[in-house]
Amino acid sequence: MKTAHRVDDIRAAEADAMAALPDGDLMQRAARGLADVLVDIPAGEVVMVLAGPGDNGGDALFAAAQLLDRGVRVDVAQLDPDRVHGAALEAALAAGARLVDEPTHQRWCLDGLFGIGARAGLSGRSAAWAAWASSPLVTTIAVDVPSGVDVDGGTLPGPHVVADRTVTFGSHKPALLAGPAAEAAGAVTFIDIGLALGAAALEAIEPDDGALLAPALPGRNGHKYTRGVVGVAAGSDQYPGAAHLVVAGAQAGTAGMVRFVGSESLGARVVDRAPEVVLSPGRVQAWVVGPGGGDAAREQLATALAFGVPAVIDADALDAIPSRLQIPAVLTPHAGELASMLGSGRDAVEADPLGAVLQAAERWSCTVLLKGPRTLVATPGRPTRVNLSGTPWLGTAGSGDVLAGLIGSLLASGLGPHDAASVGAYLHGRAAEVLGGPLTARAIAATLPRVLIEFAGRAS
Repeated sequence: MKTAHRVDDIRAAEADAMAALPDGDLMQRAARGLADVLVDIPAGEVVMVLAGPGDNGGDALFAAAQLLDRGVRVDVAQLDPDRVHGAALEAALAAGARLVDEPTHQRWCLDGLFGIGARAGLSGRSAAWAAWASSPLVTTIAVDVPSGVDVDGGTLPGPHVVADRTVTFGSHKPALLAGPAAEAAGAVTFIDIGLALGAAALEAIEPDDGALLAPALPGRNGHKYTRGVVGVAAGSDQYPGAAHLVVAGAQAGTAGMVRFVGSESLGARVVDRAPEVVLSPGRVQAWVVGPGGGDAAREQLATALAFGVPAVIDADALDAIPSRLQIPAVLTPHAGELASMLGSGRDAVEADPLGAVLQAAERWSCTVLLKGPRTLVATPGRPTRVNLSGTPWLGTAGSGDVLAGLIGSLLASGLGPHDAASVGAYLHGRAAEVLGGPLTARAIAATLPRVLIEFAGRAS
């Protein structure tokens, strides 16, 4: 599992490490790691080091000294000469770095302006330098985080560096995983400098985390009922496709059976396409309600809530959720739907998705999956999960219906809401990666069994 920690926790871990290590050793570890990552900069190229106050500038300058030893030329611009890291600057100058007033023609840049302790948003000369570093004519590597981003919140409240790559130390930071700030980081390389950290603020599922699926996988003596039955109350005569796609997502998951509840005509169409689906009432271990429900969504939700089992609540049913939920639930809004739920605007949710999803999870005391370029899954008392799988081709009609069905299937098979939502999002995105694009929601559902088995088989 990839993890990210908040600034205060990282600062505390750094203080503990520095107390136990020789003076300057922690910074040297970071600088060596940074220099090792930059082996692709050809000898003779000129690297512009933007050196701000504090440790970030120090990391960049110590790394620059090692680049100079490899034949790379280095120019250094100091944001505040009175606050630059003195020993690091001395090392860079001794190795042959040249002091300049400001960046000009250089094609490479090390962004060492500000680190995790700085206030988000740049101004004055730092903002001007950030604009230069963000030019497509410059290849910029951010040191630890792109200068100017909101490190803990993942927002972009003002001018900031847009990096091609970020080299981060000790732990990932929330801004490197959660959008919109993560889009400013480019490709992220992690350097382990030996920090002892506690609970993470954010997590991201990786390919080797298949053990998360274990509780939902069938045992040797299992049968369709022990595997779990998922109830689907979705779609309508107006939107029949949603019913088909939710069922397809549910059948692609780990549940042993799907029950469908809907109008007689829609039920007949569902069974005609998926003859394994059962129309008769009976016990279920989880529900999926809302996609394509239209005017029937409120009744669909009431049906699910009456069973007292976990439920995935999506789309039209989100407008009908009670002020307090008495069941384990996964709410799956996109930004516009979450804005309506919270009484805010879509722009506000998209500017601060991490803050919005955490607010909703606390408001309804349940798991909330906020769909987007980096889908977020928040549950009170748990580290928020960021989904890093997927492609822009997932933005296609019906893909959310398939996701809702898949999460419901995982719930019915025994995963808790937090794991069902985050594993479902990961597998959904992985299916899109396998398919490439353009793609359809039906193709995603057809690909899910393959990626589910692959994920389960890679458990470390």
